[in-house]
Amino acid sequence: MTDSSLPVPAQKLPAAPAYGAATLSEILPSAAHALGIPGYSNPLGLEPTKRVAVIMVDGLGWNQLKSHLGHAPFLRPLFERAQKLGTGFPSTTATSLSSLSIGLAPGQHGMLGYDVVDPARRRVVNQLGGWPGDLDPVAWQPLPTVFEKAAAHGIHAATVSIDQFSNSALTRAALRGPKFVAARQPAARARATAEVFAAQRNALVYTYFNELDKAGHKFGVDSPQWRDTLEELDYVIKNLVSRLPEQTTVLITGDHGMVDVPASQRIDYSLQPELIEAVELTSGEPRGVQLTFAAGTDAAQRAKVREAWQRAYGSKAWILSREEAVELGYFGPVRPEFLPRLGDLMILAAEAIAFYDGRRVKPMAFDMVGQHGSLTAAERFVPLFVHRTA
Repeated sequence: MTDSSLPVPAQKLPAAPAYGAATLSEILPSAAHALGIPGYSNPLGLEPTKRVAVIMVDGLGWNQLKSHLGHAPFLRPLFERAQKLGTGFPSTTATSLSSLSIGLAPGQHGMLGYDVVDPARRRVVNQLGGWPGDLDPVAWQPLPTVFEKAAAHGIHAATVSIDQFSNSALTRAALRGPKFVAARQPAARARATAEVFAAQRNALVYTYFNELDKAGHKFGVDSPQWRDTLEELDYVIKNLVSRLPEQTTVLITGDHGMVDVPASQRIDYSLQPELIEAVELTSGEPRGVQLTFAAGTDAAQRAKVREAWQRAYGSKAWILSREEAVELGYFGPVRPEFLPRLGDLMILAAEAIAFYDGRRVKPMAFDMVGQHGSLTAAERFVPLFVHRTA
């Protein structure tokens, strides 16, 4: 096959996230600096404070909110002053929440995606809910969180979230440190957050809402269900903020955006043998596939698989090696011990398409409408609202 017969490549590769300046990794270090905790810089320029409320709305992307401001009457007037932050890469919850909590780029904390490779055992680990019992979350991610440092400095650190996350592997790996306050419904989480601040003079409280993300995955961003959920959360957040003590710094953000993928573009790539030849492990996200070749696979075979992907989907995805992705700075500086957690070849969706290994995922995975994990603007940018209570 000649070069002229290859498909038109996907658009130019996006720039790397602005680590150190304008990503989720800068939120808690800036908050810690504002709280007077030594050792942190303040790239977001937050003013000194005694109380910080961090409100995380899972799935609240910049583009999606901008298109639906009519359904967010509380956030709408604040949007003009909102900062546009990058999620880091990949644009997925396990990575984003880790970057937020630890205050470092993904390549430094090692929580490098939804599914990642455990190189010591040559297996795939789902970092949201599929941790094997013999994998110690603290050993997997040993760096301290900002919450731990805040608590050690005398700041009351708390997480208000759903009870099922209180002792999850992800919490133990990357969100450890704060006192966990369980509350099931959004309104209950708002009340619990206000109660923590009422009882504590100096506090850093992280409140998590996952409802918008669930609606997006099931119904898509362009759906009445997503818009209804946004309206509900906007109302809950308004009430929460109104209950907070004076001079509380409120930071409202999201962990990723979303792209609606039509059913016809949810591809089972395992049905195309040339795309998985010599591939031992498949990991990553449907919009950010990572392929790990079997030990001993030579350069010619790797190039053959890459070319097969390029022929099949090169007009709809960015296809690059692990080395290229690292060199481009997508993960930030990567610690050497974390490199083997990444696949050898990456297929990153540039259009509304998603790739599944049908041998490994449940059939219901193909029903997912809203998806994320790649480098498109719709997935990788989130708002940061900075609000000071009167």
